[in-house]
Amino acid sequence: MRSTGIFRRIDSLGRFVLPKELRKSLDIQQNDYLQIFLEGDSIVLRKSQLACTLCGNTEDLVELHDRKVCRKCIEALQEQL
Repeated sequence: MRSTGIFRRIDSLGRFVLPKELRKSLDIQQNDYLQIFLEGDSIVLRKSQLACTLCGNTEDLVELHDRKVCRKCIEALQEQL
């Protein structure tokens, strides 16, 4: 894990601002979801995807190379091959 050299203070409600530079480099937009989990003694934030990468469908998703793809798109891709 590499250090960014950026520090943020936690407010009384436990919030902090994720710096614009980090949001931009990870393509995190307003209303995106972040997955929060522990890894040893570290808190890890990861942009979460709740819909198919190709069509935006939110049902019947399969994870493929850290992306979510719905079964309909998988079937359509298989037909193309």
